[in-house]
Parts: sequence; structure tokens; C-alpha cells
Amino acid sequence: MPPAMATLTITRLGHQGDGIADGPVFVPRTLPGEVVEGDVAGGRMAAPRIITPSDQRIKAPCPHYRSCGGCALQHARDDFVTGWKHDIVRQALAAQGIEAPFRAPHITPLHSRRRATFTGRRLKTGALVGFHARASDVVTAVPDCLILHPELTAALPLLQDLTAREGSRKGELSLALTLSDAGLDLAVTGGKAPDGPRRANLGQWAGQAGLARLAWDGEVIAQEHPPFHNIGRARVTPPPGAFLQATKPAEAALQAAVADAVGTAGHIADLFAGCGTFAIPLAEHAEVHAVEGDGAMLAALDAGWRHATGLKRITTQTRDLFRNPILPEDLARFDAVVIDPPRAGADAQARALANSNVPVIAAVSCNPVTFARDAKSLIQGGYRLNWVQLVDQFRFSPHVELAAQFLR
Repeated sequence: MPPAMATLTITRLGHQGDGIADGPVFVPRTLPGEVVEGDVAGGRMAAPRIITPSDQRIKAPCPHYRSCGGCALQHARDDFVTGWKHDIVRQALAAQGIEAPFRAPHITPLHSRRRATFTGRRLKTGALVGFHARASDVVTAVPDCLILHPELTAALPLLQDLTAREGSRKGELSLALTLSDAGLDLAVTGGKAPDGPRRANLGQWAGQAGLARLAWDGEVIAQEHPPFHNIGRARVTPPPGAFLQATKPAEAALQAAVADAVGTAGHIADLFAGCGTFAIPLAEHAEVHAVEGDGAMLAALDAGWRHATGLKRITTQTRDLFRNPILPEDLARFDAVVIDPPRAGADAQARALANSNVPVIAAVSCNPVTFARDAKSLIQGGYRLNWVQLVDQFRFSPHVELAAQFLR
């Protein structure tokens, strides 16, 4: 069916940040109340012309915004975006019949993102490295990105050089770059498996580039020195490509929220513990049992704890908490539980917690919908949602992160 020209009024924003008009018709980079005009196809107006702009609209501060798909909300005032994200959490809770007080939000500053995954594509001459355009396989270079830490931006020419050497014109390299406290840590996927000579060339390139570590499809090719991260009193070297909070300021805000939530608890279980983002700082005052499905991340946590000073005991357990949640009788020995699941939430573990007698739960979530679902389980089991705090570490994106406290 051919596109049809239409004039529409945006009534609200969807969870991905698109404006929504009656139909529904999805209209990217628009705001509630705006009147827009353009071709509509498949329930979408891909290239709207703004007829009547919202008073919340501003000029996007980034020169790449029109072509880059990394950000979705640079055209809106910061206070509008924060309010919209609060509303996303409130609406997710309301859908489960839950209300809760909100603490003041944490908003991560610009130029603070310490990890990003770029796409690299080799060209006839040179290479192109950047982010995909919105809903497209087009790659946009981002030399003046407002989100990235300056050291990541400064490394883009290195990634272009590597892509020109090792990339393919028929495929793409995925370049996961992390700024560790010891330098740049690069994990590459999508390239050809390195043979002996190529492995040697890559190792030489990594040394000349000054990388702390280069990994290729999970194999460490070169490590000048361990790419550690200072977490509390410990130095932790995660495995290549391991999960870390995207910015240090947001990590500190989440750690502070969790510490406040658990209070003076002396024996804490940290579920979905990762590399120890919460377990290690909490061990300054409490014994911690860290549970995580990824054994390599737990090994990094354990090594960091063993070489640190001034920490109480941290024990670790590799366990799939989705299929094998910790049962109420095993939770009885803990004064508090920290739970930070991935986007899917922790349905089975939340239901087990709901049947436990743990006095306090500190929850961290990157998905308000699954958080609300799990919160309902806890509340039905006798917990009260005491407070929620928004932590916006993905500026200009629809991504929402939060911390919360549940009390029995």
C-alpha cells in the first residue's frame, strides 16, 4: 500500500521515545501536542515535518543527532525527559496496582559514558566506525558525541585503523570499547578467526595503540596490563566484554542507593552480582554472599576481593537464578538481599523472596515493566515498596534505570 500524506497531532510518547498519534501512528523525534505532517506507511511517519512545535522542544545539541540512531530524545528539554521517565516507572507500577514515593533522581553528566559498542565497516579506502542510524544498517561516524567519555572519542581513529586492517566490506566488526582505570579495553567480534601470523600482528597493533587489553571473539590476544576497575577498595579485572555500569557517576549513585537501602545489615546476599559492583563496597561493613550465573565474572570479583584490604568476607556461588532461585529457607540467614537482574527481571527469584523472612531488599532494575511485575510478587508476599529512585545514566535514550527499597 503506497504512503499516504497526513497531518497528525501527537498525543503521547511511547516507551521507545517515539511520538504516538491516533491510529496508532508512530512518529520519531516528536513530542506530545505537536502537529506534524508527512507520509504514513505501515503505521509510521518516518520523516515528519513539524507544523506546530511543542514548547518543550529544543534544538538538539549534538551535530550527529539527525543521522545517528544512538539517541532518541535530544529534541526535548531535560526536565521533560526526566518527568517522562518518572512517568514510565509510575505507569508500570500503576499497571500492577502499586504506588510508591520517588526520591530525587540522579542524572548522569554528559561525556561520561565509559563503555560503548561501535560498528566498524571497511570501505574501498579506509574504514567507517560509529553507530547505526535509526532502524538502518547505515553507520554514522560520531567524532563529537556528547555521551562518550573523551578518551573513547579520542580512540575512534584507532578503531578505524583496526577496521581498515581486519574488517570486511561484506560484514561488520563489533568493537566493544571500555575505559578501564588502567586504559582502554577492546573486545572485538565478527572478524575472521586469527591464525598465528594475524594473532601476532594484532598483538603488535594493540601494543602500538597503547591498549590495556585486546580480545578477539573472547580470546585475549594481547594484554599490556590488566584492565582493572576500582570498585570500592578492590581492583577488579572483568573478563572481556563483561557487563559494567555505563558511567562511573551512575554506578556511584546506584551503590549509594543500595547501601542506604540495606542500612546496617551484617549479612547480605547479592543476587546477579556480576563483577561485584555492590558486593565489594558492601563488604566494607558486612559479610556478603555473591551469586551470579557467569563464573568468569564471579572469578574476577573473588580475585579483586582477595587482593583488597579492609573488607569483610565475600563468598561466591555460580548459580542460574532464573532456573534455580535461592529458596526461602536458604535466604533466612541473610539480613538483607540485593537483587540486580537483567532486563527480563527475576520472576522466580522474586517469588522465592516473597516467601522469605528477609527484612529488607535493595532492588536495582533496568526495566520498569519487569521491576513492577516482581514488585507485585514481593508486595503480595508481605513487603512494602518504601521508595524508588530514578538513575538516568543513558541520557537522551528511552532507557530507564532505577533503585528501590522493599521492607517486610
